[in-house]
Amino acid sequence: MSTEVPPELSSERRVSVTAAAEGLASEDDAAKLGLVGGLCSIDYGFALMFLSVVVIARDGEWTPSNGVVYAVFMCCVLAHGVLASTLSKVMGKLQTVFVVANFILIAATVIALPIGRATERNDGKFIFATTGNLTTWPTGWAWFLSWLSPIWTIGAFDSCVHMSEEAANATKAVPYGILMSIGSCWLFGWIIVIVIAACINPDFESVLGSDFGQPMAQIYYDAVGKKGALALMSLLFIVQFLMGLSILVAASRQSWAFSRDGALPFSGFFRRISVRMGYIPFRTVWGCVLLALILGLLCLIAPAAAAALFSLAVAGNNVAWGVPIFCRLVWGGNKFKPGPFYTGALSKPIGWVAIVFLVFGIVLSMMPVGGPNPTAETMNYTVVINCAVWGGSLMYYFVDARKWFTGPKITLSEEALSEAQVVAIKEDGLDIQGVPVQENKSHAEAAELVAEKKT
Repeated sequence: MSTEVPPELSSERRVSVTAAAEGLASEDDAAKLGLVGGLCSIDYGFALMFLSVVVIARDGEWTPSNGVVYAVFMCCVLAHGVLASTLSKVMGKLQTVFVVANFILIAATVIALPIGRATERNDGKFIFATTGNLTTWPTGWAWFLSWLSPIWTIGAFDSCVHMSEEAANATKAVPYGILMSIGSCWLFGWIIVIVIAACINPDFESVLGSDFGQPMAQIYYDAVGKKGALALMSLLFIVQFLMGLSILVAASRQSWAFSRDGALPFSGFFRRISVRMGYIPFRTVWGCVLLALILGLLCLIAPAAAAALFSLAVAGNNVAWGVPIFCRLVWGGNKFKPGPFYTGALSKPIGWVAIVFLVFGIVLSMMPVGGPNPTAETMNYTVVINCAVWGGSLMYYFVDARKWFTGPKITLSEEALSEAQVVAIKEDGLDIQGVPVQENKSHAEAAELVAEKKT
């Protein structure tokens, strides 16, 4: 693990009750819930894709029950837990496999669908101007609700942030990683959406109500037949499986970081690193697995209820991203220290646009997708789960955590840090393992003091 820490660490003296409460009760629990919700939605999607292959192989003569769906989901989550615990040394190579598999799937889809539907492709008017509202919401609001799918799709572009403590030159590599992730997602996603819109059966109800249980399986089947659909859906669920593994790794690292700072319940238990397993946060890996299995029980209610697994990821991540942006805009002021990657004068306008978009995304994620009068089976349980977590987190803070939580902790010794890092930390007023803070010192004076101490 890299010993580098960002120089822009906030001062303990600056951590107000509001900032600490927001950071502890909202941002970290929302982030954890967002990533674990992402794991649930990905693995639930894997279960549906895997079972759709079985249904295609049986020519649509078998329908999996909710219990079977949950059983496949559970096996997938447990498999991810085992792999994340044992393959840490080859995780980078697995990511390469994941990227290559993604490109193969994109290329296969873009080539196969137009060829298979050569005589039945839709025209430009259908692709760009036709809408279909299969809900009881007004058409305008239903159109906005359709944003949930792409919002969920791009919802893990910050995963590289959660691995930043294991990356070299993270202050530059992470922002560029985010830009490359979201940029490639936009480009290839746009291409795939255009191709699917050109090749989909115009009878939306028959596609959504497919006997295979997956609209994409029906689209493949209509274009390339049974064997082609089996091949493409098999590749698709393999890619989905690898994506779930990536999210679990990110969620476990983030949970470990919060536990290290004492910001999660049972932090003393979860902050420990397993040396035997290769210096990984073994306990947070399985903590995330357990939470995912509990949230995944929504699968047993109904498919509409299980859809909350997707909006859980949206709501949780949006809160996790929005809180620090809002705090920086409202309370940051002159305290904010730009890093190597900075958008300058555009920083604040970008921040406010981001806040508006994130809040709107949270509102969307709380809405029942089918219509304004949901039943117990069609209810969007995202609002229930998130409000329970956020409310419980705030209660936890005001009852107990406010007595001891002060913000991020520096757990490395001064000898393990570079002189520049020590200078930046001391100028910010932090205390490293009892070393006195050097107040009102220039960079040169502080560096000289550090050098004297090390010699």
